[in-house]
Parts: sequence; C-alpha cells; structure tokens
Amino acid sequence: MRLVRWTPDDLVRRLDDVVTVYGEAMGYRTDLLEARRGYIATHVRRPGFRAVASLTSEGHLAGFGYGYLGAAGQWWHDQVHRALDAPARKRWLTHCFEVVELHVRPPAQGHGLGAGQLRALLGMAEGDTTLLSTPEAVEQTSRAWRLYRRFGFVDVLRDFHFPGDERPFGVLGRDLPLEPPAS
Repeated sequence: MRLVRWTPDDLVRRLDDVVTVYGEAMGYRTDLLEARRGYIATHVRRPGFRAVASLTSEGHLAGFGYGYLGAAGQWWHDQVHRALDAPARKRWLTHCFEVVELHVRPPAQGHGLGAGQLRALLGMAEGDTTLLSTPEAVEQTSRAWRLYRRFGFVDVLRDFHFPGDERPFGVLGRDLPLEPPAS
C-alpha cells in the first residue's frame, strides 16, 4: 500500500473510484452517490484544496481524503456557522481547513490507512484550525471516532442534523498545525 498526494486533476480522473469508496464506507444509496459526484468534482477547485489517496500495489483505490479552506457561501460551512454562537464561530471558522471526506474501503479498515491519510492531509493543510463531521456513534467501538480522538479532535457540535440526512453527526475540531509524529 502506498500513500500519495493527489492534485485536483488526479482526484477528478479517479472520480468513479472515489465515489465507490465513499459509498462503501458510508453505506449511502446509489442515488445519493450520483449527487455527491457533482459536489466532489466542484470541491477540487476550492482554495486550499488538498487530497491524498491510499493505493494498492496494483493501483486500486483503498482509501482517500480531501479538504479545503472553508468560507462563507459553502454549504457545509454555512450549516455549521448557523449552529455555532459568535465566540465558537470566531474560534473555529476564522481560518479553517475543512476535512471534507476521509474514507477507507471497509475490508481495508483497521490497518492504519485512515490514520496515515489523516496525518498526511492535516500535514499539508492551510489554516489555524480544522473541522470535520462524522456520523454519531459509540466512540469506544467506532474506528472513525477513535481515530479522531487519537488525533486530538474535540467536540464542537454534537447530535447535529444536516439537511437531507436523517442521522445525527458530531462536528469535531482541533488546532493546526499537526504535531509531527513521535519518533
């Protein structure tokens, strides 16, 4: 397995694979995945865009992650902005790198790919803070939640509902830059 940095064009070239991994990891319906395809293709042009991918020795996509600088007028940013009070907005959204997607195919989970992707992505990120959202789950049994807690993410919003998704989400954040790994 190798971890590579992706350019916007790299991600768009592999968009079918990206959408497939996203769907497998999130368990979303096919109709929702088709809508996400268009969103993902536009995200690559946002300021501060960074992306990484985990590729097998045969070049198959095992996982990916990407993000960009959040700004007013972006859907996710505006949803979170409305839910926060003024001090929290200033703290978290002033110069924020949003981790938009971070996924690993279920059969490849549990082998450190997500941690490698997150470390690489945050190591490249611009911004003073970073935010992400993840479906609410039992933290002790959720790989995603355990990963984010290991990286020092704290609660910003809990049991938050985004329009169009019936599940509650946690919005988590941490300061940047990411500390280098311990040797």
